[in-house]
Amino acid sequence: MKRRSFLHKGLSIAASSAALGPVSRALRAEEHRSWSALPARSLDGASITLAAADIADLAGELHGELLAPGDARYESARRVWNGSIDKHPALIAACHDAADIVRAVSFAREHQLLTAVRAGGHSTSGKSTCEGGILIDLAPMRGVSVDPKARAARMQPGTLLGEFDRECARYGLATTLGTVSLTGAAGLTLGGGLGRLGSHFGLACDNLQAAKVVTASGQIVHTSESDNPELLWGLRGGGGNFGVLSALEYRLHPIEPLVIGGIMEWPWDAARQVIEFYADFFPNKPDPLCMDLQLRSTLNAPPTAGMSVCWSGELKAGERALEPLRKLARLGRDSVKPVPYVAVQGMFDGAFPDGRKYFQKSGLVRGLSPASIELFLDILAARRAMPLVLQLQGLGGAAGRVKPGDTAFVHRDARWDMTIITQWDDPAHSEANMQAMRDIWARLEPLTDGFYVNSRYEDSAKAFRENYGSNYPRLARLKDRYDPMNLFRLNANVAPTTA
Repeated sequence: MKRRSFLHKGLSIAASSAALGPVSRALRAEEHRSWSALPARSLDGASITLAAADIADLAGELHGELLAPGDARYESARRVWNGSIDKHPALIAACHDAADIVRAVSFAREHQLLTAVRAGGHSTSGKSTCEGGILIDLAPMRGVSVDPKARAARMQPGTLLGEFDRECARYGLATTLGTVSLTGAAGLTLGGGLGRLGSHFGLACDNLQAAKVVTASGQIVHTSESDNPELLWGLRGGGGNFGVLSALEYRLHPIEPLVIGGIMEWPWDAARQVIEFYADFFPNKPDPLCMDLQLRSTLNAPPTAGMSVCWSGELKAGERALEPLRKLARLGRDSVKPVPYVAVQGMFDGAFPDGRKYFQKSGLVRGLSPASIELFLDILAARRAMPLVLQLQGLGGAAGRVKPGDTAFVHRDARWDMTIITQWDDPAHSEANMQAMRDIWARLEPLTDGFYVNSRYEDSAKAFRENYGSNYPRLARLKDRYDPMNLFRLNANVAPTTA
């Protein structure tokens, strides 16, 4: 099957069955519902009112479900993974198919309504929801179809990366997608898409080879390397600036039945030696080896230094590649062994449960100096009333050999994404924990140069423009073409020049 027909066929079947099939139970219920006018927020932040008749029209057109405050499912549907985000959309359009996305986008455009798009809902900063606008919810649109001969997989936009990995693994195939299997794959990809296979096969966005996009005008545009290729270029790291994806297609790669993966951990008195080794060893490691550094402080135990490891090549070569790590200092914990790739992808799932409160900061790092290592040690050794993880997630390898202008993701010379993250349950601790994190980041940020847009909290037109660097003018031209009204602004926003 040709790549182009693979995506076209999958989309047309889904759209036809939704349009001609039986009316959903949710829609039958809507036929007899009485809607009321709702207060809402416009794109420019103004207070507006949505007429009851307009809301009823939208509800009647959707194959999926339309929710408003007061509905039985509204409270659960509005919540996102990060429990510190507490926003209340005026409407939630739970989309069943591409036609539903078109209707929701058209409604948002016609009413100049603040618009958020949620796929997996794992935007730490909360950009996958909004206050007073419309939330276009893609979570009901889940599914993966693999063509093993073409080494390609078509994915619906609400799919979680663990679901994608499991389906591809049935055929001995994989592609780069994140490090926590409960993460939404689509949003991760649009921002660049770091992951355990990045140095072996490139970033997730490098392996995105086609997509269906609902633009701000309500048009469905197919993009691939031969069909509207400029739009595909922008989707590869340009975030959600250009529309709502209704389908994605990825290039897949053969992978061994077992990878070598797990966690190595050392006591804190070995931390300096571990970090210095990591800084020296990482730049020359083999491409199939992923090794991310994690420095952890907890409330009731001394800090630890650790690495999460994944070798995705031939097993004997992997064992040889890992020998220097196993000889390093006194290993306190070593769970690294041959396991299925999907097991490695899920090994951190329990550490980031849904609904807990999170706060993180991150930036891209190109080298580790002795002074930066001293700073890491000082920060992690300090006693504080919250847990803290400082992680260096590796790039380089195949991801670093892509030219900066070949995709919208420009930071090809970055070696690591440095992230600090904390979590808590009691809302009374929220303000103090977030301020403590800002204080820590003020010390770490001078080490960074640019940032991974999926982890960005602050909205700053200047920062986004500088972060996209030489690619920004090209992104702005795409924005002018596909979203001149900046309907899709809750992202690492590229402002249209026509606005």
